[in-house]
Amino acid sequence: MDTTVRYVTAERVAHLTLDRPDALNAIAPDQRERIICHLAEASADPETGAVIITGTGRGFCAGADLRGGASGGERVPGDVARTIRLGAQRLVAAVLDCEKPVIAAVNGTAAGLGVHLALACDLVLAAESARFIEVFVRRGLVPDGGGAYLLPRLIGPHRAKELMFFGDALSAPEAERLGLVNRVVPDADLPRTARDWAARLATGPTRALALTKQLVNASLDSDRAAAFAAEATAQEINMTTRDAQDGVRAFVERRTPDFRGR
Repeated sequence: MDTTVRYVTAERVAHLTLDRPDALNAIAPDQRERIICHLAEASADPETGAVIITGTGRGFCAGADLRGGASGGERVPGDVARTIRLGAQRLVAAVLDCEKPVIAAVNGTAAGLGVHLALACDLVLAAESARFIEVFVRRGLVPDGGGAYLLPRLIGPHRAKELMFFGDALSAPEAERLGLVNRVVPDADLPRTARDWAARLATGPTRALALTKQLVNASLDSDRAAAFAAEATAQEINMTTRDAQDGVRAFVERRTPDFRGR
């Protein structure tokens, strides 16, 4: 049984671990497909309230594993675009579209697609030893896997271009200063901090969190009128949930709400 992508659920938290430490958790196509499937599973499972993505060893994820893609038959126009569209972009979209909060616990080097996998997550925790590298320029490549979409929205176009043009390694504290990381913690504290954050999310109002995630992500591409309309519609939908109804009653009754993810 292939264990290079481990998926375990416990106490309403799904733990998705990349486990190829010898390759710094570079993602091969079959592993990518399993990650996408696991994210879809977590998204649809009413008993899952949050997801943690992390890696083993010194790397979070060194990006796409290109070793199997350098050879083969003749390449024709459209092949590269199709590969990216059906590969790296699908992976990043699976994180963005997951209906549960996704936490990246960046335990080491995140490079190339590995950076974008982390940045697509809703919250990013980083170990002090973590590094973020937009490595594409070092290979003469254009950033893919949604990088040119994600980075400018997080830190603005000038900072994004600096990282992508030079490909310099960004330390965890520097990433936190730029706003790419929510919090930097000592390496030994990373797993516990990620579990604590996930546990808080998993006991929250799951559907309200899903709609909140959807609203925030969509707002970056919406004008004010569209964003306001989406907000009103989301709240209309949310008020049909059991958690929202109990949350309002709890406020009136001056008690702690009993959220059940429904």
